Amino acid sequence: MSPDWFWIAFTLIAALAQTARNAMQRGLTAQIGTVGAAHVRFLYGFPFAGLFLAGTIALTGLWPAWPGRTFLCWIILGGGAQIGATVLLLAAMRTRSFVAAVAYTKSEPVLVLIGGLVMLHETPGLWQVGAICIATAGVTLMSWPPHLQAGREWYGPVAYGLTSGALFAVSAVAYRGGILTVESGSFLVDAGTTLTAALGLQAVALSLYLLVTDRKALIHLLRTPRQSSPAGFFGALASQFWFMAFALQSASLVRTLALAEVLMAQIVTRRLFKQAGSAREKVGMAALVIGVAGVLLAGG
Repeated sequence: MSPDWFWIAFTLIAALAQTARNAMQRGLTAQIGTVGAAHVRFLYGFPFAGLFLAGTIALTGLWPAWPGRTFLCWIILGGGAQIGATVLLLAAMRTRSFVAAVAYTKSEPVLVLIGGLVMLHETPGLWQVGAICIATAGVTLMSWPPHLQAGREWYGPVAYGLTSGALFAVSAVAYRGGILTVESGSFLVDAGTTLTAALGLQAVALSLYLLVTDRKALIHLLRTPRQSSPAGFFGALASQFWFMAFALQSASLVRTLALAEVLMAQIVTRRLFKQAGSAREKVGMAALVIGVAGVLLAGG
């Protein structure tokens, strides 16, 4: 059973779990470097993904078919793009540049839309395109700083952010392509199989890379399971729900709906601190509400 609204719940749960994982990863960056912190989600997430897959197989009684060449190509593309995107995102976060965070988060839905059209030949309707563009414009207005300090070096962080967003878009579309090729008879098994295979490949690839380039970081990761396992768990949990949403709906609608998290954060901030938003922020919030509502209608 896969009711039409399941993808909405999956997306919102994934966004919340991803927020927790990002916070944990950022705390590890100073200790083991950018690549080492990125590896946490793969190395410690893989066992949890395997457990999730075993649970879905036991629940459904269905087994995935042996992966074919097309499936492996999608997984390699998605896994490689995700590694690069995660490293660049953490690098952007280290600069503490708000512009970089805006450039990454707010551009991804449009990039996913383009990626789905080019890579999966998923032709979006005009309503879907309009909703995604309105939501993206709205959240950009809400978050973009009112002015930039003269002489500030922000071009590098913005490049990190935009490139990271582009790679995350490629990975999202590639993972949806991989999920659609499993065809086990259950979207739960399709999503779990794709996630487990992707994390397995990523864990091996980054472990070998760190073994050659930064053995100390790899050893630190292996010796600190208590600190690293929570980030791995929340990373696998977020990915599991992202993949289940991708199994039921186009990646562009899923990633646009995820922007609702920004809206919820703004509402909580206003209520807790009673801060009056600027006219630009109010216009942005209204546009985001309209865009997210449009996404829900387009995906219903």
